[in-house]
Amino acid sequence: MTDHYSETPGTLEPAGLVALVGRPNVGKSTLLNRLIGEKLSITSRKAQTTRHRIMGVRSDADAQYVFVDTPGFQTKHSSALNRTMNRGVTQALQEVDVICFVIEAGRFSEADRKVVALLPEDRPVILVLNKIDQLKDKAALLPFVAKLAEVRDWAAVVPVSAEKGTQADALLGEIRHALPKQGFLYDPETLTDRSERFIASEYIREKLFRLLGDELPYAATVEIEKFEVEGDLRRVFAAIVVDRESHKPIIIGKHGETLKRIASEARQDMTRLFGGTVYLELWVKVKSGWADDERLLRTLGYE
Repeated sequence: MTDHYSETPGTLEPAGLVALVGRPNVGKSTLLNRLIGEKLSITSRKAQTTRHRIMGVRSDADAQYVFVDTPGFQTKHSSALNRTMNRGVTQALQEVDVICFVIEAGRFSEADRKVVALLPEDRPVILVLNKIDQLKDKAALLPFVAKLAEVRDWAAVVPVSAEKGTQADALLGEIRHALPKQGFLYDPETLTDRSERFIASEYIREKLFRLLGDELPYAATVEIEKFEVEGDLRRVFAAIVVDRESHKPIIIGKHGETLKRIASEARQDMTRLFGGTVYLELWVKVKSGWADDERLLRTLGYE
């Protein structure tokens, strides 16, 4: 928790930290981006795209929402990378004021049930039923909600489509109702607690996952080796890190075309968010076993 920010001491608007939690691929990052109105958290169809806790701040005239996007809680694999991500989820749950538990509308799996078991009893938990635009039988939603009422006492239940923005305002209203009245925690101009350097690495990783999909091994990440700022110009020098030498040609592509496209699309995203010119130099290198080496994970920014 940060020291309280307030231009007018004594003002107590609803404000607080809101965790978005759930199993992998339920749309938490898409929901974060929808609620704050900026592409902050990266998204792809590949499971476990989100690997870090990312904070996004939405400041309205009468409330401040500090969203914490967490990695999907992993119950199947136990590499050092997955253990690190799971620790981040459990820590976030203890630090926030409100929890949004995100599942897919019409689907409640054993993996979802395991996440419910982690939710603290002393925090308001809003059940968010995402992807309602993909639900074929809308009439099945009411009995589905009735069944979930037996799982725990939810502060509210809100069906949404993060992709289309359906019911986003209704969800914000329920969150606002659950937030403590303690005044703004951040300057209203703040978007995130993450640096431009971190966001640059995430944008590159998103393009990597989106363009290569199932071809790409899970053990791939991005390391920013140099990030320079001169006025409105950013110079970014970054490496895509893979586990094996055989993974390099997959990412580079024929005549280097895949790597060029990753760099071009990531640079466009950076230019839009940073509001200036971006020079991006990108290459591929091998660090064997990086995803199961806790010391190496720390050097790559995993905490």
